[in-house]
Amino acid sequence: MQMIRNVIGLENRDHVVVVFPYGKGHSKVQKVKPKQDKQEVEIKQKMTVSALAQAMNKDFDHVFEALLNTSVDLDSLEPHSVLEEQWIKEVVKRSGMKFKWAKLVESKERENKDTQRRAPPDPAVLVSRPPVVTIMGHVDHGKTTLLDSLRKSQVAAGEAGGITQHIGAFLVQLPSGEKITFLDTPGHAAFSAMRARGALATDIVILVVAADDGVMKQTIESILHAKKAQVPIIVAVNKCDKHQADPARVKQELLSHDVVCEEYGGEVQAIHVSALKGNNLLELAEATVTLAEVMELKGDPTGLVEGTIIESRSDKGKGPVTTAIVQRGTLKKGCTLVAGKTWAKVRFLFDENNCTVKEAGPSTAVEIVGWKELPSAGEEILEVESEKRAREVVDWRCYQEEQDKLKEDMQAIEVKQREHQESYKKEREPLAHLSWRQRKSALYKANKKLMAMRPSEKLESQELSLPLIVKGDVDGSVEAILNILESYDAHHQCQMEVVHFGIGDVSENDLNLAETFSGTIYGFNVGVNKSIQQMATKKGIMLKMHKVIYKLIDDLKDELSSKLPPSVKENVIGEASVLAMFDVTVGKKKVPVAGCRVQKGQLDRKMKFRLVRGRDVIWEGSLTALKHHKDDVQMVKTGMECGLSVDQDIEFRPGDEVVCYEETETRQTISWDPGF
Repeated sequence: MQMIRNVIGLENRDHVVVVFPYGKGHSKVQKVKPKQDKQEVEIKQKMTVSALAQAMNKDFDHVFEALLNTSVDLDSLEPHSVLEEQWIKEVVKRSGMKFKWAKLVESKERENKDTQRRAPPDPAVLVSRPPVVTIMGHVDHGKTTLLDSLRKSQVAAGEAGGITQHIGAFLVQLPSGEKITFLDTPGHAAFSAMRARGALATDIVILVVAADDGVMKQTIESILHAKKAQVPIIVAVNKCDKHQADPARVKQELLSHDVVCEEYGGEVQAIHVSALKGNNLLELAEATVTLAEVMELKGDPTGLVEGTIIESRSDKGKGPVTTAIVQRGTLKKGCTLVAGKTWAKVRFLFDENNCTVKEAGPSTAVEIVGWKELPSAGEEILEVESEKRAREVVDWRCYQEEQDKLKEDMQAIEVKQREHQESYKKEREPLAHLSWRQRKSALYKANKKLMAMRPSEKLESQELSLPLIVKGDVDGSVEAILNILESYDAHHQCQMEVVHFGIGDVSENDLNLAETFSGTIYGFNVGVNKSIQQMATKKGIMLKMHKVIYKLIDDLKDELSSKLPPSVKENVIGEASVLAMFDVTVGKKKVPVAGCRVQKGQLDRKMKFRLVRGRDVIWEGSLTALKHHKDDVQMVKTGMECGLSVDQDIEFRPGDEVVCYEETETRQTISWDPGF
């Protein structure tokens, strides 16, 4: 009989059934499993047991198991023992894996494409430049008013709460023709980082001290910033027109901080001024110009531009905008600049009056429009030859940052691995004297016990938390707020986490984040359009907008405090002692009643009660009845006898104490103190 061979394939999840007919009524069924990709293991010569286990992503005891029934002496084998090539291959093969020899790969280093500041200029090309002067001092000592008087403007009147919130950069031309570039740094405690940046980009510091207030905390900080930057100081003793003004006291207080005025034999000029009335401002300007002449300030107006970003913000019409001080070269429209991890093709240049300018030389303060992304305040600006070169620099800096982060991550991983290995060794030390089989059995029993005792992983955290989204108008403001939030030290009361921060108005993306994290949006000097407000109301998201930083922090403290559960305070109203116990029949039920005498205060039926026996609390709850003789009463006072029954079946004993008390809830306050 001719055999007809038919192959019928029936596929299912696990295997293919192939039927081969071998005659009438006879068939052979064969199960063919699908081909699976084996895990590849990189091996090399002279591998240790632990190295092979690590390459296979297994415990080193797995290697012991794979070498069972071989000529290898397992009892003498340790994790650091070196295996021969045949046994390395045998372990991999028995583990259902395949091996490949590890290749030596030489990593090719990436070429450094960064750009750096130029070498010092040739003295022949240097020209005189205006001094960059920073006005520093304590909050409300009159810095902005002084600057207003110098440039004949009214910035102070438009500031929220009379506090400067940003660094302002302005070029002032004196009647004599000399020019001075002024930086006005905020004096509030929150802006110490911005004030430090101002000091590092300046030639001269004018330290404003109120004659009626003296040297304060931010005054001392400003002196330290100036000394760190090695910048000379001119003291402007302000508010000298006030009756309680005492300029001499101010100069004496400055001596303790190594600021020695000329009157005391030092080199620091001290000018008595009144910023509000404009007294002696010309003398202050002349003193500044004189000091600048002595310093012989020179600048190089040629070649590629170098500068420093003083402030950065996002403008609706202009996009990312930075205020910068040009330190070298001449900045013009069309220049290609790099700052941090972003670059710009300069489209427009604006002065302090928002008027376009064609160019800006050394010591000039200017607003730059044309950035691809918003750089951070304090970043160094460097001009490059082309857009291609700018992209190369930014790519290199991003790559370098990634590499640095990778190194940090690797270090953290190594620390965790060392900790794990140490705990692993500590766990194995008591079992070191056992043979491999005994050790395996002991570990199995220990792990089995641990698995049985493992707590549920589905328990939800009951910790209080407040996720925040912070939006500010400029980079410096956001930085100042984040610096304050870093001082938060009340995590044991309520967790606080900044899930997102940014520059610009509140957007739909901010709302989505707030909804996802159940957070609150805090805005500083930013706007919210109607559609965003309506969306926030619909989603139940809190929008808290502020124009003064300490009011924002106060609002945040209130919200954190509102998250805390109220603290319960207990007030004892009265105390009574149990004299006797008897049963009273109510219907068909016998109710135990305690006969008491009130020793202190009064017993009020509406309040809570506690039964104390010795030092133990036997019962807490409410009364079901309070009687004086046979009458139901609401209250029993000191010296009166009464009978009372409670809401539980408890046994009273003579000598027990009954305490009547009330609980009052008071709002808790967060313990965090941001310093103002």
